[in-house]
Amino acid sequence: MKKIKFFAVLAVTATLLVSCGNSGQPNFGDDEFPVMTIGTQNSELQVTYPAVIKGIQDVEIRPKIQGFITRMAVQEGQSVGKGQLLFTLDNVTYAAAVRQAQAAVNSAKAQLATAQLTYTNSQQLFKNGVIGDYELQTARNSYESAQAALGQAQAAYISAKQNLDFCYVTAPTAGVVGSLPYKVGALVGPSSSPALTTISNSSTVEVYFSMTEKDIMEMTKTAGSASAAIGSLPPVKLKLADGTMYGEAGAVVKMSGLVDPATGSVSMIAHFSNPNRLLKSGGSGSIVIPHTSSNAILIPQSATVTVQDKLFVYKVDANNKVHYTEITVNPQTDGNNYVVLTGLKVGDKIVTNGLTKLQDQMQIKPISEEQYKKKMADAAKAGAASSSKEYVETMSGEKK
Repeated sequence: MKKIKFFAVLAVTATLLVSCGNSGQPNFGDDEFPVMTIGTQNSELQVTYPAVIKGIQDVEIRPKIQGFITRMAVQEGQSVGKGQLLFTLDNVTYAAAVRQAQAAVNSAKAQLATAQLTYTNSQQLFKNGVIGDYELQTARNSYESAQAALGQAQAAYISAKQNLDFCYVTAPTAGVVGSLPYKVGALVGPSSSPALTTISNSSTVEVYFSMTEKDIMEMTKTAGSASAAIGSLPPVKLKLADGTMYGEAGAVVKMSGLVDPATGSVSMIAHFSNPNRLLKSGGSGSIVIPHTSSNAILIPQSATVTVQDKLFVYKVDANNKVHYTEITVNPQTDGNNYVVLTGLKVGDKIVTNGLTKLQDQMQIKPISEEQYKKKMADAAKAGAASSSKEYVETMSGEKK
């Protein structure tokens, strides 16, 4: 029973505290509302776009020949240099092909030497009138045929040697080794799926994001061209998947020349330096583009009322009457304030709190933000004191 009464008292206390701050309006002077005078100031806004992180160079590694993996020379996540050995494939067959091709080259060289000797001898016999044109031409044809045969044998040797070299799969670029889906003994080839691995050069990363066609058109019109629009963008930030901001600033370097008809967006690429390899290819995050507005009209978001995607404020006239007024704002916000585009001007006054108790053409008594905050604090203290007193009285009565 004691516990039930205790929780009941807590509930009463909470109710009193909530009533003190209900809708942002304390229980003092029903006609008193905080009012601010509109001025201008510089605003720092930002726009966030979902993004995907990729290495500056992601290369899928596939063998050029078919064979069984006999050795894996790297591990997942290992940093490798250009030309470093990654995998070795079974090379017995290809080594034999090289030896056979080499033998064919040697044989072709011998045949060429014989044909050359015969042709030289035939030329001497032709000069002495021992043989005629036919015999000389035949010897010449045999010599040229032997030359062609040697060239063919040498090409076959080069091909066999390349196939043997292909048994040693090396890194085409410096980077980090990705996943290794195959083990020693697996049969792989040029069309194997998935690839043997992926080498990601992530010393610099490319961050892919998309901007709306409307934003791109506005930027292009303002800057004069697409390239000038990219150049006019300020350094961008990268918000990581854990919500923290990446320490290095990035730069937007590329813009797609096509609009995706399905999404109405344009693909953009920003480059970020990645000296500590914190960013991984395939990761996700958000691109944050800051936007500075000078002489902007800023109002707190709490001073607005949203009705069917439209924003309204209560503007106060010279007679302290409020007027329900529609405004338009910049869609880019800092999370706390709006930059007003239309509906308000410098010198106007608006109510900043207690909007749910207002009605159009209502007469109010304006107070400053400081007065409002003090009255809120006093009301909260009074409510807390009253709740504490009631709690003590309740507990005392329970003990009796």
